[in-house]
Amino acid sequence: MDKPRILSVGQCSFDHGMISRHLRTIYGAEVVGANAVGEALVSLRAGNFDVVLINRILDADGTPGIELIRAIKAEPDLAAIPVMLVSNYEDAQMEAQSVGAVPGFGKTDLLQKTVPALEAIFAKAV
Repeated sequence: MDKPRILSVGQCSFDHGMISRHLRTIYGAEVVGANAVGEALVSLRAGNFDVVLINRILDADGTPGIELIRAIKAEPDLAAIPVMLVSNYEDAQMEAQSVGAVPGFGKTDLLQKTVPALEAIFAKAV
């Protein structure tokens, strides 16, 4: 498997660090952070990412992550990129999936649920 590239959007610095360390350790992934919707869209348009992890509520400005999911899925050049919501709330996960996200995970589930979900995405990217 090539080194996966992951865009992590809207995490607080502690959570971004925890998620990044875990994904680097398990996959050797390159994790790029973005704080806001505009920054995330610029990064996505400029780079090749295997998956986007979006916090339920963006830490920097309180924007609902669902707005970014909708924006990504509305752009033909970005719509095929898998997007996962980072949230422990089942209703938020269901809403994200209803607008095109793949099943995500909560921070408390990071070690249990993230690995199988990301492995499936990375297997398709190879």
